[in-house]
Amino acid sequence: MRIEDTSGQDVALKTKKNNKPIISLVIISIVFVLAYFTLAPALNNWSSSYQSISSQRLRLATVDRGDLVRDLSVQGRVVASVSPRLYSPAQGTITFLVDAGDSVAINQELALIDSPELTNTLKQEESSLQRARMELDRERIQAKKQALDNQKAVDLALVALTAADREKRRSDKAYKSHSISQIDFEKAQDELENAKLVHNHAVKDAELNLESLAFEIQTKQLQLDRQALLVDELSRQVDELTLRSPVNGIVGNLAVQQKNQVTQNQPILSVVDLSEFELEVDIPESYADDLAIGMQAEVFLNGETHLATLVTISPEIEDNQVNGRVRFATHSNEGAALQQPSGLRQNQRLTTRIMMEKKSNVLTVQRGQFLDSGSGRIAYLVRDGIAHKTNISSGARSLSSVEIVEGLNAGDTIVISSTEQFNGAERILITD
Repeated sequence: MRIEDTSGQDVALKTKKNNKPIISLVIISIVFVLAYFTLAPALNNWSSSYQSISSQRLRLATVDRGDLVRDLSVQGRVVASVSPRLYSPAQGTITFLVDAGDSVAINQELALIDSPELTNTLKQEESSLQRARMELDRERIQAKKQALDNQKAVDLALVALTAADREKRRSDKAYKSHSISQIDFEKAQDELENAKLVHNHAVKDAELNLESLAFEIQTKQLQLDRQALLVDELSRQVDELTLRSPVNGIVGNLAVQQKNQVTQNQPILSVVDLSEFELEVDIPESYADDLAIGMQAEVFLNGETHLATLVTISPEIEDNQVNGRVRFATHSNEGAALQQPSGLRQNQRLTTRIMMEKKSNVLTVQRGQFLDSGSGRIAYLVRDGIAHKTNISSGARSLSSVEIVEGLNAGDTIVISSTEQFNGAERILITD
């Protein structure tokens, strides 16, 4: 018996075409192409860079063109421009007429010094001056008497000369008439010659005595003048025993106690002139060679800026600092009159900015640690997420900016933070 199979029951089915694998392949291809073009630059940068670093760890700045002001910011201490200190001119007992903090006017008496020694010396020298005057007057009277005696001698010699001349003429006539002898005639001639000699000597003696008297008077006059100068000097010293205020202001601290003994040149007190103040600034030694008298400065007080000028620079360095004085300007840059700021107090601390140099139309960039890391000769220029090591030349530096002499252009972006972490790499990939 034959058993039939089920082939007669089988029905051939038509196979359907499946397109899903093709679509998936196309989608994968498109994604791959997009990923390639998207990631290719990053992969290229990564492959061409030596290392990468996060942008969060960097500070960037843009190179600009403009003005660069090289300045220095220091703390200044307000001091009075005029604060004279008075010293004792001689040894004595001090008597104060004012107290510390009193307001005083110029030439007002502040203190008296009782110096018996100096006062007594003045009286002695005044007595010597009076004696010198009397001696000079006595010398003048003596000169007049001597001049009178000299004139008397000259006049008597002249009379004798006239008489001898008359006798000579009488002898001449008598000798012609043979009334006198030859001896008497020659005697008359000798007497005339003798009278002439006496008269000439009397005249010369009178002239010499006059010169001698004039010299003696001049000597006495010089002694009198010298004594007068000595008295004037002592009078000045005695007058200085009264200490007077040299300025309008207030009395500072008293250096000695009332009625104490003071020595010569001992500090007594000071007077502070509050009408004009200056700032005393301590400048770091590294800036000493760059400073010059007359540099402009700015003083910041209560949110306002006041113009000033650097007026003095100490020639010596103490504790790695140079001392200077800054004075408030009396006129602005346009010539307008300025007033000293009000409310200043002695020893008040104020921030002072000294402008050492100003350059116009130069390339500048914000100052940062890259200057120390690269010694001002290396910077990392950022382009398309890559920091390229670039040789530069830096110039003047201010508190906030630095001049770029060469190596960069306006609009360039560089890394201004420390570049020590780059380890001298030529290119650095900057990641987000």
